[in-house]
Amino acid sequence: MNKHTTSTLDPAVDARVSAYGKRLAAGLSQASDELPADITERLRFAREQALRKAKEARAAEPVTAEQTLRMGSTLALQGGDRPARWFKLASLTPLLLLLAGLLLIQHSQWYQQILAAAEVDTAMLAKPLPPAAYSDPGFKEYLDENPDEQQDRHEE
Repeated sequence: MNKHTTSTLDPAVDARVSAYGKRLAAGLSQASDELPADITERLRFAREQALRKAKEARAAEPVTAEQTLRMGSTLALQGGDRPARWFKLASLTPLLLLLAGLLLIQHSQWYQQILAAAEVDTAMLAKPLPPAAYSDPGFKEYLDENPDEQQDRHEE
């Protein structure tokens, strides 16, 4: 049946487990004699199928060393017909995409800063400003005012 394997259990525990297994097997064998013939036949057929599948699994051809390809810390089962540099390039691709994305974000931020400065400069040149407005702490609010509101103030 099963091959004897070495046990890592305490010898006393191992003896008790062995005795329990023998009692259980004896009880099952005794109960199997009392089963009806059709159930016994189905169990025999199922046991033969299980033994056949186990035999086929043991006889299955193991993977050869030529079919395994070691890549970094992973093991891939492939034919080995591709050069290793493609795998290295494929592993660098996410890093390159990340770097390109960061550069694009930096460029976008830089461009937004230039547009904001240009907007302030345009507002300064487009509105009539008194000289005291340049030294006023609320200068930014003065630039952000609507021109319609300024005209209403001047008319009053």
